[in-house]
Amino acid sequence: MLPQWIIEKKREGQVLTADEIREFIAGFTAGTIPDYQMSALAMAIFFRGMTPDETAALTDAMMRSGDLVDTSAIAAPKMDKHSTGGIGDKVSLVFAPLVACCGVAVPMISGRGLGITGGTLDKLEAIPGYRTDLAINEFLDVVARCGCSIIGQTERLAPADKKLYALRDVTGTVPSIPLITASIMSKKLAEGVDGLVLDVKCGRGAFMKTLETARELAQSLVRVGRAMGKQMTALITGMDQPLGCAAGNALEIVETCEALRGRGPVDLMEITLALAERMLLLAGVAQSTTEAGAMLAKQIESGTAWETFLEMVRLHGGNVAALEDTSRLPRAKIQEPFPAPQTGYVAQADAELIGKACIVLGAGRTKTTDAVDHAVGVSQIAKIGARVERGQPLAVLHANDPARLSEARKLIAQTFQCSEKPVATPPLILEEI
Repeated sequence: MLPQWIIEKKREGQVLTADEIREFIAGFTAGTIPDYQMSALAMAIFFRGMTPDETAALTDAMMRSGDLVDTSAIAAPKMDKHSTGGIGDKVSLVFAPLVACCGVAVPMISGRGLGITGGTLDKLEAIPGYRTDLAINEFLDVVARCGCSIIGQTERLAPADKKLYALRDVTGTVPSIPLITASIMSKKLAEGVDGLVLDVKCGRGAFMKTLETARELAQSLVRVGRAMGKQMTALITGMDQPLGCAAGNALEIVETCEALRGRGPVDLMEITLALAERMLLLAGVAQSTTEAGAMLAKQIESGTAWETFLEMVRLHGGNVAALEDTSRLPRAKIQEPFPAPQTGYVAQADAELIGKACIVLGAGRTKTTDAVDHAVGVSQIAKIGARVERGQPLAVLHANDPARLSEARKLIAQTFQCSEKPVATPPLILEEI
């Protein structure tokens, strides 16, 4: 069947067979089906959707488009965590070393920024020398030595997803549940893990804007994972405001260091610990959330989680001195506070607008070839419910280009709203699937 016939079939809302999906993905991976036809199919899927069977077939085809990681030599339970993406979401950076301290191996394959959301790899590459391109044997060696490793996709690991991931970012097809499911699960299932904990974001700064669509995505992910014999749990978490107080690559590394030293923002730690507790339960190393919580708290208090993070960075070639003294991380030339226009309580801190401001400043990409400026972003972001005085900074913009700063300033001016009356802090964990 010709590629255009498959595109037309999905465009008309018909169900594709597993063979049609497999052949299309194989052709796209080999280069015989060009990017523009893959983009057309992605857009057809975006509008027409996929059945659970189609989504599972797409996931399997993308997973099998390259090599599968053999983790059988690692004796510990092998688990991973994935977030669907949000603003200021540096949970993976805190989570991986923290869980590794508790006897769970965390082989984590992550992605770059997608849409307005930051990418874990972009954040890690703000650390001078950190290599996200380890070969699989190096990746497994790091996991064996310190319990965790975070890399990007190799050329041979789910290569169909790597190509499609970049296309989705620039063709307006990011928020598609079948495409998101296949992208996440093809990478995660190729890692050779026993189970997966999912953080499905919901709100202004997430791809899933409503609880209903977030629930649909969480159910899709869990359904595909369980069909492949994996232990699965998903939390739906709020993303109307950024997670933590910083958005931007080096700025989030600074906040990661603070969190692993026991000084992290309350919301960041709440989400991280909730996900980590569920992973320890899935892995069988804790029998209750109370026991899991105590184990995790001990790793932070003792400094073991921090030392494990440093060791992972060291094994990846990163400059640990830049973490011990974060002033050595990339720093922007301009730091401009954005003052509160009135005294009151923060009623809105729009995560989507902060994400857009980060893109404008250069922290993300508008096309696949864009270089990322690791130094820029937004810090000291005021949280919903916080009391502020007139003139007090609601955020600080970090910029290297005055023109970009001017554009970002316009977005930040729309980001915050203040109320004269106290405002309740919004809930973080909305549902568990």
